[in-house]
Amino acid sequence: MALESVPQSGRFLPALALTFNALVFGLSWWPLRHLQTLGLHPLWATALVFTIAVAGLLALRPQALRGFTQTRWLWLLALASGITNVGFNWSVTVGDVVRAVLLFYMMPAWSVLLAWPLLGERPGGGALLRLALALAGVVVVLKSPGTAWPVPSGLADWLALVSGFSFALTNILLRKLADVPAAQQTSEASRVLAMFGGGALMALGVAQLGQHLGVAPAAALQGLAWLPWALGLCAALLVGNLALQYGASRLSASATSLIMLTEILFASVSSAWAGVGEITLRTLAGGALILVASLLSVTGPGAQTKERTP
Repeated sequence: MALESVPQSGRFLPALALTFNALVFGLSWWPLRHLQTLGLHPLWATALVFTIAVAGLLALRPQALRGFTQTRWLWLLALASGITNVGFNWSVTVGDVVRAVLLFYMMPAWSVLLAWPLLGERPGGGALLRLALALAGVVVVLKSPGTAWPVPSGLADWLALVSGFSFALTNILLRKLADVPAAQQTSEASRVLAMFGGGALMALGVAQLGQHLGVAPAAALQGLAWLPWALGLCAALLVGNLALQYGASRLSASATSLIMLTEILFASVSSAWAGVGEITLRTLAGGALILVASLLSVTGPGAQTKERTP
C-alpha cells in the first residue's frame, strides 16, 4: 500500500486498531499484578500466557512456521517483541504504573531515530512538531516536584526505557515486513507467531535467569484461580497484536507511535481507579498534550506523507 496516498477516511480504522492495542497494554498491568498475588511472577506469567498463545496459534495455523524460512526480519521481530513484552510486563508490576508507562513512551523518539535508517522515512517539520508536542506532554506528567528525571531511578525505569525502544523497533519491523516485495512477504500468522514466540522464549529465559539470581521466585500456584486470568490476558493480547499489525502496517511510523501514546491515558485512569496511582492536574495537562499530538498525527494535513531517502 502506498502510504503517501492514504486518504484521511482510510486512516480511521488503522488508528482505531492502534488505539485498541493501546487499551489492551494500558490495562495489562491489572491481570499481571493479580497473577502476581496468586503466586506467578510477571516473568513467569508472561512466559505462560505467551506459550498458551503460541500453542493455540500453531494448532490453528501450523503453516505459520513456514514464514521463518522466508525472511530474516521475522527473527529480529521475535527478538524485539520478546524484549518489549518482558520489559514492559515486568516494569508495570514492580514499579509505579504511570511512571513505567510514561518512560516506555519515550518510544516516539526512538521511532524517529529508527525509521530513517530502516525505512528511509525522513521526518518532516510537521512530524517533528507533533513529536515535540507529545514528548512535552510526557515531560509535564513525569517531571513532578522531587522526581529525578530523566535519570532512571531503578529497575522499573530501565525496564520501561528498554522495552519502549524495543517496541519502537517492533513497529518499524512490521512496516518493513509490509513493504518487502510480494514474493518475500510473510503471512499475518507468521508475524503473530514471531511476536508471541519471541515473547515466550525471552520470558522463559529471563525468568530462569531471574530465578537463579533470586529476583524472580519460582511459581507458587495453588488451585486453578489463575487460569481464567491467564486465558483472558492471552486472548486480549492476541486480539491486540492483530490490531497492532493492522494499524502499524497502514500508517507511518511516527503516526503509529504517537497514536499508541494514548496508552498513557488508559494506564493512568485505570491505575488511579484501582487505587494504585494518582491523577493530578499535571497528569491531566500532560495527557491532553499527548492526546492532541496523537489526533494530529491522524487528522492533520500531511500527517501520513513521508520522504524516502535515496
